Parts: sequence; C-alpha cells; structure tokens
Amino acid sequence: MKTSVKVTKEQALAGKAWPFEEARRLLARAQAQKKAGKPVDFVLFETGYGPSGLPHIGTFGEVARTSWVRHAFETICDIPTRLIAFSDDMDGLRKVPDNVPNKELLEKHLGQPLTKVPDPFGTHPSFGEHNNARLRAFLDHFGFEYEFMSSTECYRSGRFDQALLKTLSRFDEVMAIMLPSLREERAATYSPFLPVSATSGVVLQVPVTAHDAKAGTITYEDPDTKEQIVTPVTGGRCKLQWKPDWAMRWVALGVDYEMAGKDLIDSVKLSGEICRALGGVAPEGFNYELFLDEKGQKISKSKGNGLTIDEWLRYASPESLSLFMYREPKAAKRLYFDVIPRNVDEYYQFLDGFERQDPRQQLSNPVWHIHSGKPPKADMPISFNMLLTLVSSSNAENAETLWGFIGRYRPGVTPKTHPKLNELVEYAIHYFRDFVLPEKRFREPTDGERAALIDLRDALSQLKTEASAEEIQNVVYEVGRREPFLVQKKKAKDGKPGVSLDWFNLLYQVLLGQEKGPRFGSFVALYGLQNTVDMIDGALARSA
Repeated sequence: MKTSVKVTKEQALAGKAWPFEEARRLLARAQAQKKAGKPVDFVLFETGYGPSGLPHIGTFGEVARTSWVRHAFETICDIPTRLIAFSDDMDGLRKVPDNVPNKELLEKHLGQPLTKVPDPFGTHPSFGEHNNARLRAFLDHFGFEYEFMSSTECYRSGRFDQALLKTLSRFDEVMAIMLPSLREERAATYSPFLPVSATSGVVLQVPVTAHDAKAGTITYEDPDTKEQIVTPVTGGRCKLQWKPDWAMRWVALGVDYEMAGKDLIDSVKLSGEICRALGGVAPEGFNYELFLDEKGQKISKSKGNGLTIDEWLRYASPESLSLFMYREPKAAKRLYFDVIPRNVDEYYQFLDGFERQDPRQQLSNPVWHIHSGKPPKADMPISFNMLLTLVSSSNAENAETLWGFIGRYRPGVTPKTHPKLNELVEYAIHYFRDFVLPEKRFREPTDGERAALIDLRDALSQLKTEASAEEIQNVVYEVGRREPFLVQKKKAKDGKPGVSLDWFNLLYQVLLGQEKGPRFGSFVALYGLQNTVDMIDGALARSA
C-alpha cells in the first residue's frame, strides 16, 4: 500500500533536500542550453562502473543517489530523462583482485581488456561480462530504471568513432591539459591514446610517435618487435586513457549529470577541461565522500574490504541501505555491520512520521526520495533494536520462538498480517548469531547494583501480567532513583528526580551481556514479566 502524495512543481522547486538542490542546478543548465538555441530533447544522467572487481556497495550508492536527483528533476520540470549505467569494461586488467577464485588464470591475461580476460568464476565469456552481469543483477534487484552501456561495445561498434577522431584532431590541446598534472617520468611517455595490440591483445601503455588527424591514425613502437605500427584510432583498435576517455564519453553521449567520489575531484576538473577542448560542455554533478571500512580505510573493489551488498541484505532491508546512502552524501561514513540496526529503525521512524507531515516536510523526508515520491504506509509494531534484544535475552534460534513473544505482546500480529516484520525477524536472528552472540560479555554487578536488581525483581513481581510498557517503565525508573543513579538536577516528566543512563546501561550489561538496548519497559512488556524476573535471578546467581 503506497501513500499517495500530491506535490506541486512549486513545492518541489522550493525543496530543501539535497536532491532538489542538484535538480535545480541541472534545470538551470537545461534552460541555459535552450536560451542558447540548443534543443534539449532529454537530460542524460550517467553513472560509471569499473568492472576490474566485483560490484560493491559504493557502486550501488552512486546509482541510488543519481536516481534520487533524477526523480527530483522530473518532479520540478517536464523534460524527459535517461540514466546510463556505463561500464569501463575495455580497460586493461592491471592487477588481480584479492576476492576472486582462480587468480592464476587472470595473471596470464594482465593488461588485456576486461572483456577479453577469462572469467575466473566460469559463468561468463569474460571477467568483464561476469562483473557486468553482477552489476545489472543488483541494480535490477533494487528496481532502478537504467540503460546499461558497455565501453567495449561503444568502442568496437563505432559509436565513439566521431568523438575519437575529434580527440585526435585536438591531440595537442589534450596533451597540454594532461601533461602539467603528470610526474616528469610519466609525462615523458604519456599519450591520450592507448593502442590495443593486434598480437597480444594487451592495451599498450606506449608513447605515440606520430598522429595523423586526417588519416585518423596514430603511430607507435611495438614493445616486443620495436616495429613502427600505424593503427586507426577507431573501431576498438585504440582506447583512451581514462581522463580523456571520461571527457570523450561526455561529448559522445551528451552526458548532463554525473557524480564522482571526493578522491576524483582533480580528475573531474581535468576531464572537464578536455571536454571543453573537444567542444563539449562538462556535466553537472557533485563529489560525494568515500565509504570507510571498520579500520577507517577506503573501501576498494579489489581489496573486497567493507560491506558487500549481499552482506547488508542478509542483515537488513534494501530500504535501510538506501537510507544509509541518502543521508549526508558529502560526509565520510563508516560502512560496517554496526551501522545496520540504527539505519533499519530510523528508516521506519521516517516512514512512520511521513503521513503526519505537510508537503514541505515530506519533500525533506528521506523516504519520499527512497520510494520515488510514493512511500508505503508505516506498519512496524516492533523495532529492530527491540528484536535484537529479544533474541539476545531468549537465545532464540528460530523465528517461531520470537513470534511467540510477539503474538503475546501484539495480539493479532502474525507473519501473514505483517510480512515486513517477518523479514525483520529473520534479519535479527542472522545479525544476532553473527555479531551479537560472539560479543556477549556479562559483567558482574557491584554490591549496590545487586541490591538495586533485587529491588527491581521484587517490584516487577508485584505487577499484573497485563501491565503496560509505560507502567513497567515507571517501576524501572522508581527503582533506579537511588545513588549512584539519582540525578537531582534533571527532572522526569512527573516532576520527580531523573535517573542516570548508567542505571539502564547496568541492566543491559549485567542482564543481557550487551552495552545498550531499547527502552527497558517496552522490552519487558515484550519479553514477559516472569521471563524478566527469571533473567534477573539468573544474573544474580551467576554473580553470587
């Protein structure tokens, strides 16, 4: 069930969310083109993928973010759009990735275009085609609307021929842009054109000794035979170095918008200069920050560090991953397993608040962008954090056990009535087994803490079985109003002295063997009063 949202162009044009900011810049570009007498039949978005390694979450992030800008643009104007997911699969394989089988097979084909390197997985004609298939599979899984485009196909089919000949005619201008950015040793042998050897099939990094724009050829010295070879730059017999290649592609395809990582800021500037030298207009776009692994290092396809898409989807929903990608795109973020629970619960919090918001607020809500303006209705009676704590406390090994607790806590809620909650249950069990259970460490309470726990057990024992989460929470607060947990300066809602977070941290550390958890009263209501009393008795017995 989707929530229907009526948004006017005027409201969207005033939208504060970052995709609207990008969309307004893109609209200004289109309007400037029209004013200059250039037709704008559609606006072209592009994302790039280097298939030298398996697709990773960063690749998904670029396509997702670009799609959100695209949707925002379509909301503020009527200009048609297209999105191309472009694969640089004609690049030569420079090194063997760490996370693939049959590495020795790849080592024999270093330097060859990725679409000529055998597939170490044995499922496709080439390594490039294997990785392209993986890219398309996960883009399809997330429902992205895109057109896939292969560098190899564009070069070999002649699609890039005119742009390549234009680059050849501006050879000296391109060199003048590139050479100042290169080290002296590199500059001495640099050429924007890389010939593909007719004998070895390798994309050659060799100097160009002559170039002929009229003939459409370059001349180079064969590194093996030392023979002077003349080859056309068209038809896939040459490819460009990646910065000139990027610029040539913008011109050949007419790209209007493309994002790039912060580490490519200088490359974007150089490619933009080359694009202008070729008579084109560099696309709009912004530089997003990089994702970091648990050690604070940049995520790399070849290293295989950080989270994979499949790993995230084992522990959480696609929507939670989209939320992680949506927020603060210009801030560096750790992309590791411990970020998952927060993003799961905050996604549902945004979803829950959506219907109560006015249109202006809705346009700033991440779920409006994640769901292309049609977010589903919120119906998640239990948080992911709560489920994790429930699994931890009950040591549940299967979904049936958890649903037993849920059914008592929320009568009428079943896997059939709440399929999304059923998915969350499975995610919670996986997450608990892989990350929570190995880290469970119960600490022993001090004498004062033991006394407080005994009082809490006794107080909970006095409550009726049907006591509400709020009634239980009030009891937990009341028992906690003692030294060293009492906070006189901070008043509770009822005017009584406040209670330190140390009291609640104690409950989770001693009773559950974890640092933090959800609201304790709600947890007890879900887990059951008697089960909680038994858990406290168990903790006291362990530390006796």
